Amino acid sequence: MAILGGAAVGVERQRSGHATGPEARFGGVRTFTLLGTLSGIAGLLIELELMIPAALLIAGALALTVAAYVRASRQDIDATTEVAALVVLGAGVLAGIGELRLAAALTTMTVLLLAEKPRLHKFVARLDEPTMLAAARFAVMSVVVLPLLPEGPIGPGPGIRPRELWMLVLLFSGLSFVGFIAQRAAGAAGYPLTGLLGGLVSSTSVTLTFARLSKSHKPQVTALAAGAVGASTVMFVRIAIAVAAIDASVLPALARYLAAPFSAAVVAMLLAWRSLRDTHTPPQSLKNPLQFRGAIEMAGLFQIALFVVFYARREVGDRGLMLSGFVLGLTDMDALTLSMTRSVATGTAIDAAARAITIGIVANSLMKAGIAVVIGSAGFKWRAGGALLAMAAAGAGALVL
Repeated sequence: MAILGGAAVGVERQRSGHATGPEARFGGVRTFTLLGTLSGIAGLLIELELMIPAALLIAGALALTVAAYVRASRQDIDATTEVAALVVLGAGVLAGIGELRLAAALTTMTVLLLAEKPRLHKFVARLDEPTMLAAARFAVMSVVVLPLLPEGPIGPGPGIRPRELWMLVLLFSGLSFVGFIAQRAAGAAGYPLTGLLGGLVSSTSVTLTFARLSKSHKPQVTALAAGAVGASTVMFVRIAIAVAAIDASVLPALARYLAAPFSAAVVAMLLAWRSLRDTHTPPQSLKNPLQFRGAIEMAGLFQIALFVVFYARREVGDRGLMLSGFVLGLTDMDALTLSMTRSVATGTAIDAAARAITIGIVANSLMKAGIAVVIGSAGFKWRAGGALLAMAAAGAGALVL
């Protein structure tokens, strides 16, 4: 493993031209292969508790690497090849002491970083100050703030769970940031792609985020609406996968109810993407990639809805299965899907569970349509709002028929 790792790095260094010519760096395929061999031997010596010979071998290789850098730096300040040699030495020692997977991962990652130099440099060159600031703030929010928050619950009823609420803030802010990056990478198609991915997590947050953006980025209304419709279309797939994983016996009955709203969603998504194809407006840069204020507002809305659902279900009880499905569908389709599907094992009729999930989808679609109409711009209202109302109407029709 140590020899192959050194050889792989050496091949990349020689292929890229850093091992030949008047400005050649430390070495090529032969030198790096020998370095891998040397470090592997050092690792085996460590396993045999022969620390002094192992230390001498590594020290000699380090001295040779440093000397090569000192000589090469007289012409060009670039330590990439020498640092790669240090990684080969470290990975080779790990392989020698038996950490084969870690050694292989390190050398593979090193080769990838070296080979992707042009693309990495191009990516870094495209980063601007708002992007860097947003990434730094998101890192502080997730790495520093999140671990400090208590888990809860705090207060009566379902209580307030600060850590879970902050994770929702991170989810919504991260979704906005992904949309910002995707838009810059893909132009007008960035928002639809982000909507499809965001639908795997929360189509409601996608709708709210894109509705807010539609007012400040009116040239991108078509792309934002396509993303919101795409997120709601993916929601049906997510629900079907969850039901199949928990209790596949519910899926046939649920499919009868979801066929009509899912078809309406697919047609609406195709129409939205078709209209996007005819849009040639240039993408605009977001001034606030994280949309932090909107994320906090959405987390607060979810907390209020949790209290409403808790007390409503406590007062109505299991007799109000359909009412519970409607109320819970307003807040969390995943929780509704899991609870209704699992309830079949405790005596709930399969058709009743399927109808409750469908009622939740109708309620969820109505709520997202309300978000689109109340918060979104004029173009977003009739594009996304109209599509979501069509999904709700199709689901309601399936329940009636």
